[in-house]
Amino acid sequence: MAPQEASKTQPFPWHLGAFDAHCHPTDTAPSLDKIAGMKTRALTIMATRGQDQRLVADFADKLAVTDDAIPALESTRGSEKSRGYIIPAFGWHPWFSHQIFVDEQHRTPSKVDHYRLAISPSPVNDDFIASLPDPRPLSDLLGQTRTYLERYPRAIVGEIGLDRAFRIPGIEMADNGYEKDPALTPGGREGRRLSTYRVDMRHQQRILKAQLNLAGEMQRAVSVHGVAAHGLLFETLEETWRGHERRTPSKRERKRRASVDATHQKGENFEAFEQSSDLGDAKPFPPRICLHSYSGPADTLRQYLQPSVPAIIFFSFSRLVNFSSTSTKAVAAIQALPDDRILAESDLHAAGDKMDDLLEDIVRKICQIKGWTLEEGVKQLRLNWLHYIFGKNLEKKDGGG
Repeated sequence: MAPQEASKTQPFPWHLGAFDAHCHPTDTAPSLDKIAGMKTRALTIMATRGQDQRLVADFADKLAVTDDAIPALESTRGSEKSRGYIIPAFGWHPWFSHQIFVDEQHRTPSKVDHYRLAISPSPVNDDFIASLPDPRPLSDLLGQTRTYLERYPRAIVGEIGLDRAFRIPGIEMADNGYEKDPALTPGGREGRRLSTYRVDMRHQQRILKAQLNLAGEMQRAVSVHGVAAHGLLFETLEETWRGHERRTPSKRERKRRASVDATHQKGENFEAFEQSSDLGDAKPFPPRICLHSYSGPADTLRQYLQPSVPAIIFFSFSRLVNFSSTSTKAVAAIQALPDDRILAESDLHAAGDKMDDLLEDIVRKICQIKGWTLEEGVKQLRLNWLHYIFGKNLEKKDGGG
């Protein structure tokens, strides 16, 4: 049976370990109780705004991956004990970045002055500004994120990024029969019409770079949102690693590295691998970056995959974003990407069966596009996720129990 046919007809091998690289179940908090019963082995759960940081932390207290759980995540012999884990991600989404002010020299701008600078075009409607939350200082956001990252050693930074298309919800409610679901976490659109205002791109960049710098300092991976700003996003990321580019190793150095890699593949433990990795000390850029639900053209991939780029860049794909309508760009990107840089995600707002189904759908789709069997694809995507989250780059192999 051809790989493309197998991916459509064979039962899904959940026992091998499927991992959701980006999701938002805290948007529907009651659904979080369903995580323990899901077939997905681990969820990478994003925070986005003031109202959900604590929710992500609350479930991290119960379900966050610990070092003791890592062997179960790596195993290809799935069991009840190897499911229901989460990796928490703490960060401020570009849709809400206007709610943060950059507190330079300990100056606190007035609410009106801040929003007239952070929003484009500058609002002239005082009622619109009054409807927005009081802005909070960037230093507080970074301090809170740092505290969470220290509390959860395996946590990452996310969701952060840039979005040129997003419009800030206005004051008026949309005439669409919308009734607010009490299960939804506050702070989202909540049935309001979209205004004509957008978050100023320079402001978005400043908030993004501050969070990237924190992730670099603490050597944590990041999950990055990029919509209608692919060139600007690369420029912003590139600024953080400027001066730290990798040089092309000599033949002698490549031979030595191959010998070191072979030693690690003989079974040294995870802690030893981490200590001997080449990530080094704190840097101004994250060691690993996932461009989630990547919607850029395949040609743009080249700049991220240059040998000189010191961060390891992954690209994740979702059924909801990448295959909801036209999928030409996503197919071309998946075809062009190296096998070890692809991740799968649901990007769904509620945990449970639908999240499992969406993850299964996108994994099957990726396998079909890459010409992988389901078993090959699930194993490869498992290794990719482990590398993205933990910095653990393993050979593609069956794994242990």
